[in-house]
Amino acid sequence: MQANHSPLTRRDFIGYGNTPPDPQWPGQARLALNIVVNYEEGSEASFEDGDGRSELGLTEVTGSSFQGRDLAAESMFEYGSRVGIWRVLRLLRERGMTATFFACAQALERNPAVAQAIREGGYDVCCHGWRWTPLQAMSEAQEREEMQRAIASIERTTGQAPAGWYCRYAPTVNTRKLVVEQGGFLYDSDSYNDELPYWVDAGDRHHLVIPYTQAHNDAKFVRSGIATADDFFAFLRDSFDMLYAEGTTQPKMMSVGLHMRLVGHPGRAAGLARFLDHVAAHDRVWVCRRLDIARHWHDRHPPATR
Repeated sequence: MQANHSPLTRRDFIGYGNTPPDPQWPGQARLALNIVVNYEEGSEASFEDGDGRSELGLTEVTGSSFQGRDLAAESMFEYGSRVGIWRVLRLLRERGMTATFFACAQALERNPAVAQAIREGGYDVCCHGWRWTPLQAMSEAQEREEMQRAIASIERTTGQAPAGWYCRYAPTVNTRKLVVEQGGFLYDSDSYNDELPYWVDAGDRHHLVIPYTQAHNDAKFVRSGIATADDFFAFLRDSFDMLYAEGTTQPKMMSVGLHMRLVGHPGRAAGLARFLDHVAAHDRVWVCRRLDIARHWHDRHPPATR
C-alpha cells in the first residue's frame, strides 16, 4: 500500500511546543475534564451478526482455548449494557457531572433505554462507528458508507446528530478526509498526541481535532498493570493533580475513557467514584462535554485566516 501524504495524515512532531495557547476555559478553569462513556455493547463482532467469531476485545478473556462461539465473552459484553452503564450514569448523576458518549450506532439501536438516557441526561454523542469494528480492512467507499449509516442511526435513536467522530482505536489514511467530507462534524478525536485541541489543514478548510487518550483509560485493567480500584484512582488522581498544578500557567484538558463492561463492575467503579469525588473537591475545574470543548475552541480559537 502506498503511503498517504495528505495534510490530513501528515505527522507533526512539534505541535504547540513549549508555548501552548491559553485555552481560556470558562470560569478561568485550570483544567477542562471530559468523561468519555464508550458505549459499544451489542455492536461487537458476533456469530449472531454473521461475523463467524466472538469478540474478546476489552473483556476479562485474555485468550480463548477453543474454536467457535464464545458465550462467556458475549455475556461479558451484555453485562456492560445490562448493568455497567447504569452504575456509571448513577455515579455521574449523583455528582452532577456530565459526559460524552462515544457511541456505536448498533449498540444504541439494541438498547433504546440508553439512547433515552442520553437524551434525558443532556449528554452529547461522538459517533464511534456503526459497529465496534476495525476500519483497516475496509475500502474508502465502505468506510464512507459505514460512517453515513452510523450518523443516520444515531440521529434516529438519540434525536441529535453526532457532533464528533472517533473510530475503534486507529483511523485509516482515509478517515479524516471522510470526516471532513461529511461536513456535519465539529471535530474528530482520532488522535492521542496532545492535551489541547488543534486545527489541521483540510485543503479548502480547517478541521478541529480534540485528542483522546489511551492513558487515562480503564482499558488498563485488561491491558496493563492496573488491577484494583485504588490503582485506577491513584493513576487518574495523579494525572489530574499534575495537570491542575500546571493549569496555573498552562491550562490543559484531560479525557478519561470508560468502558461499561470494565469499569462498570463494582470493584472498579469504586475507583471511578473516588476520582470523581477528588475532582469535585477542587474549584476552577470545567467538567464538560466534548461538544462544549469543540464549541469553545471554534469560538475562542478559530483557525488562522487563509
